Amino acid sequence: MTEAANFDAARAVAMARQALQIEARALTELGPRLGDEFARAARLVLDCKGRVVVMGMGKSGHVGRKIAATLASTGTPAMFVHPGEAAHGDLGMVTTRDVVLALSNSGESDELNAILPVLRRLGVPIIAMTGRAESSLANHADVVLDSAVAEEACPLKLAPTASTTAQMALGDALAVALLDARGFREEDFARSHPGGALGRKLLTHVRDLMRSGDALPRVGLDAGFTEMMREMSAKALGAAVIVDAADKVLGIFTDGDLRRLVESGRDLRLLQATDVMKKGPRTIRAEALAVDAAELMETARITLVLVVDEQNTLQGAISINDLMSAKVI
Repeated sequence: MTEAANFDAARAVAMARQALQIEARALTELGPRLGDEFARAARLVLDCKGRVVVMGMGKSGHVGRKIAATLASTGTPAMFVHPGEAAHGDLGMVTTRDVVLALSNSGESDELNAILPVLRRLGVPIIAMTGRAESSLANHADVVLDSAVAEEACPLKLAPTASTTAQMALGDALAVALLDARGFREEDFARSHPGGALGRKLLTHVRDLMRSGDALPRVGLDAGFTEMMREMSAKALGAAVIVDAADKVLGIFTDGDLRRLVESGRDLRLLQATDVMKKGPRTIRAEALAVDAAELMETARITLVLVVDEQNTLQGAISINDLMSAKVI
């Protein structure tokens, strides 16, 4: 091995560029080979009543785990089963309702070849992803996806590089074709990613974050200014909601209104809620998405939105701090 002291920066960059060129060429050459077999594979998965069971050894196994994860997150139930473990009991995870997607560049993985006859006897459909159309894996498969590459990016032509890139891209292509065929939408993706940013935006509703009940600062029309200030301070929401006897929203008074009122020089002790409230406050429904509340706040340049029902009865309130705490924005 060459010592680090002999490192040639220019050569390293040149080798990296060459590797990328080889892998890019492998993907470019992969596209024109897609045709009836790819469509058959997609149809087989769409008709599957169980799961796509992805299998592969070594680097193909690592790629297979990623493909299984991508399929599962885009509407196609899938899992990865290690071929070696399958030969020692895990094959029981595979049912006749499933489809097996087996990855092997050479198509001659001993661990895969050991279980392929059993899968055939079970009647489990097999999709092979291989670089050799005449391999044992291809001969056992119902559908063969050609992932062959002209050369590996590894200068020794030993380490799987371009071949695993081709497998990964072909798996992504299958997942994309399937999600399109299923009519998979952003909302469906969010349900598979509830902890992600998209999940929070598309699954979090106003009712999940709003303040309600005793946490709401509310007063009647005839409430004195001091009473209104106490309510605002106690509930720490930066506003007081003015309601009638039936809890219908009549107006709102905010911290910003208070600053402007103080600057006006009026005698605050003589004022009532009805004298200072702002009519027609911005409102939203509890079933709306929290991201809609955020958009309303941004458009109206406010930090608080009241939540009401069809009769304009106060249900709650949601602030920009609530949205930020929930990482909706």
